[in-house]
Amino acid sequence: MRIKNLFTGVKKTVILISLVIATGGLFAFTISEDFKLSKNLEIYFSVIKNLSSYYVDGVDSEKLIKKSIDAMLGDLDPYTTYIPENELSDLQFVTTGKYGGIGSGIRKKGDYAMIAEPYENTPAHKAGLKAGDIILEIDGKSVKDLPLDKVSSMLKGTPESDLVLFINREATKDTLTIKLVRKEISIPTVQYASMITDSVGYINLSGFKSNSNNEVLEAYNQLKKNKKLSGIIIDLRGNLGGLLGQAVEIANLFVPKNETIVTTRGKDKSEQRSYATKKKPIDTKIPIVFLVSRSTASSSEILAGSFQDLDRAVIIGQRTFGKGLVQKTIPMSYNTILKVTTAKYYIPSGRCVQAIDFSHRNEDGSVGFIPDSLISEFKTRNGRIVKDGGGIMPDIKIDPEYLSKLSVELIRQNMIFDFATKYAAEHPTISAVKDFNLTNKEYQEFIDFVKNHDFKFETETEKEIDKVIKIAKKEKYYEKSKNLFKQLKDKLSKEESKDFITFKAEIEQMLKQEIVTRYYFRKGLIEASLSDDKTVKEAVNVLIDPDKYKKILKN
Repeated sequence: MRIKNLFTGVKKTVILISLVIATGGLFAFTISEDFKLSKNLEIYFSVIKNLSSYYVDGVDSEKLIKKSIDAMLGDLDPYTTYIPENELSDLQFVTTGKYGGIGSGIRKKGDYAMIAEPYENTPAHKAGLKAGDIILEIDGKSVKDLPLDKVSSMLKGTPESDLVLFINREATKDTLTIKLVRKEISIPTVQYASMITDSVGYINLSGFKSNSNNEVLEAYNQLKKNKKLSGIIIDLRGNLGGLLGQAVEIANLFVPKNETIVTTRGKDKSEQRSYATKKKPIDTKIPIVFLVSRSTASSSEILAGSFQDLDRAVIIGQRTFGKGLVQKTIPMSYNTILKVTTAKYYIPSGRCVQAIDFSHRNEDGSVGFIPDSLISEFKTRNGRIVKDGGGIMPDIKIDPEYLSKLSVELIRQNMIFDFATKYAAEHPTISAVKDFNLTNKEYQEFIDFVKNHDFKFETETEKEIDKVIKIAKKEKYYEKSKNLFKQLKDKLSKEESKDFITFKAEIEQMLKQEIVTRYYFRKGLIEASLSDDKTVKEAVNVLIDPDKYKKILKN
């Protein structure tokens, strides 16, 4: 008997099921993917309904469904995500840089949320909120034990709406009521641009939002006022990406019209697109260096990678993150959104920046080890060899600098932050960023501050000795060598105190950056960080040596 499919179509997979019935006849029928979907959705609905009705402790159905959706999407790539209504403001901020709120970062401090950084010229700044202020209540409601995302939602709201914060200012032991009016907060993506030598300009670009191209253009025009300008550093380190169109617009400032910057290829024909420059550029000659890091991702990789493929800029830093997937936001019911991957990015040489393997990444999420067998070679416009496999490999590699164990613990336990809060409360003003440094007396004050604030620092050596002591006690050897163990631990404790001297320069730099942020905001932080930045120094060396710059782009 010939079986005829009951369902046809590209998206329908036919499954043949044969049933032998009592009469010995053979019947067959088909089940389409549509039926499987309908059947499983009905089962899923029944599970949720019965859990809600009968589970002994009760369930939060909204929370349960959110978790199940996240788990389902977890089997796909990391960027296909479900966005509930209460997170739409975060999506709006990522794409536009705007949201309704007070304009401040927050972090956890004990049972409460704390103001981490009021942004310049925002309601938080103008109302006098300071880094270190503990938020006790919002509009009369206690925020004790609330997670940060809940506190953040309470701070955000419709522009021009009123808000009252009850805070504790630990630095001065004051309890204050602060009245604010929410505004539309717009965080610029170019937060610092300046000449850093007589001839080299620097632009820090933190993202790609709706006005980023104009911000870069304005920064360039300001730098160009210096007649000696002969090279530009564009810092993309930590830039997680954003709007692809803005990356193309920024590229258009420095490459000719009708130059293809990126193409996308996906399952659906509508995702097969090419993005090229459309306008006359402002400067196709000025030497450019892009700084990249492991956290340079997405649109920032497209920008740096396209300039590398076109031999228009030198790339310095570490291999970038490796995100070359295109996401599309699909509106769904009840103001929810599905962000789904629909295509991959390909830059001018033909390579894709997407990491081949999602599962074997570095601790920070960037590209991990890639076998040579999985890597393909491509060529830049000048014939230089570039490779795929994930991310953009810089022309000049600079190994990342790692902090000492002591410095990590000082940051983790808020010692740097809390001392900066105390310092700012005691010093109404400080000198300009380039002139500000802690004195030896002030550094000693920091050491004393740490010792008086229950700072816990244990080296790996101490941890191992504690394990040995535990084993010695178990095996009855400890009492015989008790004094020896004590002497060893005392000696190590004295060595730890020396670490504050050994790593003094590193710790002083961290303190400087945190302190100047209290007076000069994010631009002060960036300026302070440049003074001891070996990647920036390498970029300057390349830009002030035209022969070296040209040689890199020709090899």
